[in-house]
Amino acid sequence: MSTPALPARLAAPDPGWTVRADVIVVGSGVAGLTVALRARRAGRVLLVTKAQLDEGSTRWAQGGIAAALGEGDTPEQHLRDTLVAGAGLCDEEAVRVLVTEGPDAVRRLIDTGAEFDRGPDGDVLLTREGGHLRNRIAHAGGDATGAEISRALVAAVRATPDIEVIENALVLDLLKDAAGRACGVTLHVMGEGARDGVGAAVGRAVVLATGGMGQVFSSTTNPSVSTGDGVALALRGGAEVTDLEFVQFHPTVLWLGAGAEGQQPLVSEAVRGEGAYLVDAAGTRFMTGRHPLGELAPRDIVAKGIMRRMAETGAEHMYLDGRHFGADMWKHRFPTILAACRAHGIDPVTEPIPVAPAAHHASGGVRTDLHGRTTVPGLYACGEVACTGVHGANRLASNSLLEGLVFAERIAADLERDMPPLAEPVAPTGPAGLLAEEVRLPLQRAMAGGAGVLRDAAGLASATAELIGLSARTSTDPCTQTWETTNLHLVASALTRAALVREETRGCHWREDHPDPDDAAWRGNLVTSLRDGAVHVAYQAHEPKEPTA
Repeated sequence: MSTPALPARLAAPDPGWTVRADVIVVGSGVAGLTVALRARRAGRVLLVTKAQLDEGSTRWAQGGIAAALGEGDTPEQHLRDTLVAGAGLCDEEAVRVLVTEGPDAVRRLIDTGAEFDRGPDGDVLLTREGGHLRNRIAHAGGDATGAEISRALVAAVRATPDIEVIENALVLDLLKDAAGRACGVTLHVMGEGARDGVGAAVGRAVVLATGGMGQVFSSTTNPSVSTGDGVALALRGGAEVTDLEFVQFHPTVLWLGAGAEGQQPLVSEAVRGEGAYLVDAAGTRFMTGRHPLGELAPRDIVAKGIMRRMAETGAEHMYLDGRHFGADMWKHRFPTILAACRAHGIDPVTEPIPVAPAAHHASGGVRTDLHGRTTVPGLYACGEVACTGVHGANRLASNSLLEGLVFAERIAADLERDMPPLAEPVAPTGPAGLLAEEVRLPLQRAMAGGAGVLRDAAGLASATAELIGLSARTSTDPCTQTWETTNLHLVASALTRAALVREETRGCHWREDHPDPDDAAWRGNLVTSLRDGAVHVAYQAHEPKEPTA
């Protein structure tokens, strides 16, 4: 049976309007907002975002931001913890950039207006999360760190008149000049007046900061906007992506009942960091003895521990027990989680919280170097849409906000040093396509069933076959729903292909039919590209990047 070709671009009306700037930033989480603020020195900035300026994934982050800010802590210790969590696939030089530049980046974030929780002495309070051997997690509002970071950065952007913002703008495809350099994007704006419908944003450089792709699964902590738009755009635009098989499933997501789908409430790692226990229905602490850090083991270990205990007991979920915290600690340290639990009829002050793993964070993404440059000249990426090599096979808790912050500043510095020349886009080529909106739910269910926490060849092959079948359900109605569905399908196709190729268990990629890591065969990265309507995956032996000036 022949496999239907994946489209080279999204079917859409021709752009009806054009806006120009020097730097086009796509996305408004910590990465996109930071690029916009710092890149003003390189030229005029246009920031386009899919929903409202403050609706990115950043505001959902509960735990905090990791940096070696505490007494006795060092970047070298942070580096070691990150490398351990990454299971042999971290790019050590990228991690060194993260941990050495991270503390000052956090201080600049504070200077921008972010207010972190502080102790009586005025110092930033630091706590611990899974995989960290030191207290190095700064938090705000107890468990509302992302919301505070987003608030501060959004306020700074809104107060900066030389950053133009277009909200409710779904990015569609990459624009290139005659030399193949990125010089803009097409986008659909739900606005009024001249900038409504499909248009084009043209500039000297494009920075993708579109966030994650959690909505490729039926159960996720990601908001509804996280449909992999940036990864899909990059693939169609000729960029390489890498490590897509390493999707982190957060171990403690509020279980809302069998069949619950869509965005699920997160129960932060910080709850375990403060001493909550994972227990089964009998009250047994099943992580004890499975790992030296117990409940504070890296997330892949904890997720596997939960899934294994569920399989052993036939249960649909486990429990997180924080009753010993008392009402006052829940109220002041975890007010967001307390409110979410109570909204669903659970009071963590008096009863354990039912939890189960759900798709959370993509460690892979658009392949970049140490300055955020992708394999397409003029195209940059940072934040969760990018793969800098920092996370390896498994992200260390609370490194993601720091990664967005640090590499956003690096992109801005690179643009200031070497702004690409002005160029005009050429008409895009290649077959355009769209999938029907109705494809979305069966796609998500197929991914959850075959490419979720537990994977094997049969399940991945089943998911792949389902995706091939769904590709025949096309649409002639260009709209947000069909564009998003087509993006999800491309990302799902690339992810399952990479997961099928990697025949080992490493980090958050868990193959039941290949239960052990294999350094001899698989200590390397899978580089994915889209060519002639097909996903291609190539193995590249792991070679850390050389330091650059």
